[in-house]
Amino acid sequence: MTTDRAPRVAMLSVHTSPLDQPGTGDAGGMNVYVLELAHALAARGARVEVFTRATRSDVPETVVLDGADAAGRGLTDADARGVLLADAVPPGVTPPVLVHHVPAGPFEALDKNDLPGVLCGMAAGVLRSEAARRPGWYDVVHSHYWLSGQVGAIAAQRWEVPLVHTAHTLAKVKNANLGPGDAPEPTVRVVGEEQVVADADALVASTPVEARELVELYGADPERVHVVEPGVDLDRFRPGGPGARADARRRLGLPTDRPVVLFAGRVQPLKAPDVLVRALGVLRATGRAVPQLVVLGGPSGRPTAVRELLALAVTLGVDDDVVVRPPAPRDELAAWYRAADVVAMPSRSESFGLVAVEAQATGTPVLAAAVGGLRTVVDDDVSGRLVPGHDPAVWADAIADALADPGRRARWGEGARRVAERYAWTTAADQLLKVYAVAGEARR
Repeated sequence: MTTDRAPRVAMLSVHTSPLDQPGTGDAGGMNVYVLELAHALAARGARVEVFTRATRSDVPETVVLDGADAAGRGLTDADARGVLLADAVPPGVTPPVLVHHVPAGPFEALDKNDLPGVLCGMAAGVLRSEAARRPGWYDVVHSHYWLSGQVGAIAAQRWEVPLVHTAHTLAKVKNANLGPGDAPEPTVRVVGEEQVVADADALVASTPVEARELVELYGADPERVHVVEPGVDLDRFRPGGPGARADARRRLGLPTDRPVVLFAGRVQPLKAPDVLVRALGVLRATGRAVPQLVVLGGPSGRPTAVRELLALAVTLGVDDDVVVRPPAPRDELAAWYRAADVVAMPSRSESFGLVAVEAQATGTPVLAAAVGGLRTVVDDDVSGRLVPGHDPAVWADAIADALADPGRRARWGEGARRVAERYAWTTAADQLLKVYAVAGEARR
């Protein structure tokens, strides 16, 4: 890999596009990660092209994102494509990020378990991209999630460049932490992940916990595992100042006379919003105050997931205390965080926990399950509370204790912003550029 210039990166996000709205279907923190990282790398001069599977016939073949000249003016599509095709980026120009939608299989949405059947078509589409450039155009392939790793291994071998892989979630970890009614990940994924771990020149883990899991559960070479913490947009997600919570609640139609607990994420057993509904039931049954629970997200895995959650609330007598809203755009999401007294993340497994970092960046404390990356992201009794296990009674106590002590919540809120400031996409991009270089040297 050439080291005298910023690299040309083929970034793969096969099963979900970074342009999709997080919080429903298969879109989540990984979508944000890929998009923010791509922009941060471009700001360092890298030319990043993201390849994802086309899921609609009317989607553009290529979407050009940003790109600016020295005066900060946005590049036209023609200028942006010219920059991407040139051997060198003109001085003072930030390269754009390109998102390519590759036809592979039917346009209708496929379940992730069916996607292995279209990976050959996806790989062929990615390989054809180099025909529009010249041999040796790409310097590194960076794949996200195991499906992308399968395609990435083929592309990296064909182009004779390093493969860098970020797992985001691991089947063996998920299968060890299944929620009620959750189906285990299939054997094809476990085997696929093992293959990618063996093929990758470098593996990127979001936390030391994930790095250990790669070594202990998948036999990864510790020398090839690099911890690169994701970042957060500290400008978008920031505290709102005095009166921000009341203003946000009025704007979002939330009550101003009772505490609000926010869950932001996909409605699925892995994220465990049912634990919060059951915790409200415990509070109701024990005669304690019941806060308003706002579930900000859509169904994932089962189209009936939201209806099932609301039915559970009816059964427990807390249906008036649970509100489900659709996923929010990124700018609006910050207001939802500010509106909440606490953000709750009872996940059964999290490789990182981007929602926790975003919420903390707005100065809102987080109650998080003491699992996976959440143990790193949430500083116990500094930016919130790490809650052991998933017992609704334990979560009821944690919620009640947090809401009963405004002084502690204020202290947590101040600590939350300090914790979030540890995470920056610029830092992540700088570290990834070093990983790309190390992987390139190992490939030689």
